[in-house]
Amino acid sequence: MWICPLCSQEFVNTNQVHSCRDKELADFLNGKSQHTIELFDHLVNEYKQIGDVRLHPAKSMISFAARKRFAYIIQLGKNFVDVVFPFKQAYEDNLCFNKIKPVPGSDDYNHHFRMYFKEDINDEVRMYMKMAYEIGC
Repeated sequence: MWICPLCSQEFVNTNQVHSCRDKELADFLNGKSQHTIELFDHLVNEYKQIGDVRLHPAKSMISFAARKRFAYIIQLGKNFVDVVFPFKQAYEDNLCFNKIKPVPGSDDYNHHFRMYFKEDINDEVRMYMKMAYEIGC
């Protein structure tokens, strides 16, 4: 593992391109509705039940990481949380992703999940959360 000498973040790759923690978690949560904060907390707690995770706030997103980053909160909305799971293949046969797009310049597919209610994290979503976590280990 390489540790950035400026921000102390850990990365699998030496000299990994990143933004050096120019934001804190509180910056993302500040001014958000109680509902959105509860959704965020629920998502984090669901991931903690899967395994040991760390949160990495960056310039425009919050990433979940084990050994490496595996899922990304890309928006904390007024009444929702948007999460992206990158996978090597498109999982089209599902009920949980509202969008699946290839990542330009990569062989990954971003799977977009929008969470409006705590109950939106069901068994299907947990399965994909575990798959993403295993990629990050």
